[in-house]
Amino acid sequence: MTTAERKDRLYLVRHGETEWSKNGRHTSVTDLPLTAEGERVAATLRERLAGREFDLVLTSPRQRARHTAELAGFAAAEVDDDLAEWNYGDYEGITTATIRETVPGWTVWSHPVPNGETPADVTARLDRVIARIAATDGDSLVFGHSHALRALAARWLELDVTEGRHFVLDTATISTLGWDRGSPAVHHWNA
Repeated sequence: MTTAERKDRLYLVRHGETEWSKNGRHTSVTDLPLTAEGERVAATLRERLAGREFDLVLTSPRQRARHTAELAGFAAAEVDDDLAEWNYGDYEGITTATIRETVPGWTVWSHPVPNGETPADVTARLDRVIARIAATDGDSLVFGHSHALRALAARWLELDVTEGRHFVLDTATISTLGWDRGSPAVHHWNA
């Protein structure tokens, strides 16, 4: 199928709230559970996704994403390590404000992450996810994390991974990517 003919959609779901997401702490490899509120809101995804058919359902390996998938009605989602959150290295568990005390203006999009991933690392793994999705005939659904899903959207749109900085993504939200006249497009964001 050529790009001009593609009609498939990619649904992105960010996991429900955790203690660290609530407090703005960078969370990649730390495997935190959802808060009670995170579980409550994630459970509303079931109704919001009801009636949709997906040919591919993937989730990050982290429990916050897997549990969100379960609460949304997709307990059989396939774990894909490439959907893990951007590895924050030495900044794991630290807020942006704290990092900026020693690195003014720091963002994951514009500055190095000591002992973490580079934009090139993130691009390589998210491009593998996009290749899996492109090989699927119908719609796909992925459960993941803020920075990784924002970066995935950038790559879907054929942009540099760092352009994910333009896509704010709240917990337990659904975003939809697809096509418009043969070009990759955003259909809904952060709903």
